[in-house]
Amino acid sequence: MDTGVLIAILVVLVVVAVAAVLLTRRRRTDRLRQRFGPEYERTVSRAGDRRAAEADLSARAQRRQELTIVPLDPAAQARYEQEWRTTQGRFVDDPAGATREADTLVTRLMRERGYPVDDDFERQAAVVSVDHPKVAEDYRAAHAVYRANEKGLASTDDLRQAFVHYRSLFAQLLRVDGDERKEAHQ
Repeated sequence: MDTGVLIAILVVLVVVAVAAVLLTRRRRTDRLRQRFGPEYERTVSRAGDRRAAEADLSARAQRRQELTIVPLDPAAQARYEQEWRTTQGRFVDDPAGATREADTLVTRLMRERGYPVDDDFERQAAVVSVDHPKVAEDYRAAHAVYRANEKGLASTDDLRQAFVHYRSLFAQLLRVDGDERKEAHQ
């Protein structure tokens, strides 16, 4: 075989291999972007490196896959809905107390569903982001206000916004259908 033909074949093989690698990376990026939505961009921004962010998101998905997240039975769902209404009703008279109760209620609901709640907060939010990427940032914002509130640094408007954020996560966690991935892809 002619040396020129052999070199041409090798060049073509290298180009095809590079194209395959790039295509695989692009598909992985597209899958993660679709699955995590705004959480993808947040993670890339915080990591400062797309590869590191994608590794983090993949690790989250793997960790989530190891958990058994269970739907609530109808009685538990009704009980949580009533507790939320009661907590929400207290907000007008005691915004700080109602926000603390909302945090506690969300944590209890997460525990009952099977999410880890004994991890540090950011790891906890990261796992929640796999199933609920659209409200994970709300959860972080609400928790930041909760912590500020514990130090006496949150205004009533901050507490109101935190309560709204807790409500958005609470509504997602309360879902009964058991198909957590549906919300992540909508």
